[in-house]
Amino acid sequence: MKVSVDRSLCYGSAECVYRVPAVFAFEDGYGVVRPGGTGAADGPPGGEALREAAEKCPSQAITLTE
Repeated sequence: MKVSVDRSLCYGSAECVYRVPAVFAFEDGYGVVRPGGTGAADGPPGGEALREAAEKCPSQAITLTE
């Protein structure tokens, strides 16, 4: 599963970092995907956690692709 954050939509709530800190970081006021933090559907941090982070993102800046 590939994870991306659209910085033009992100307004820095850090909700993603709170939900999945192994994948997301907070840099320069925006959520970003950590290097190597693309996530995996079958292992930590898990596809379900990533889906929840994307769904709960208040700015809808997180995109997941299989």
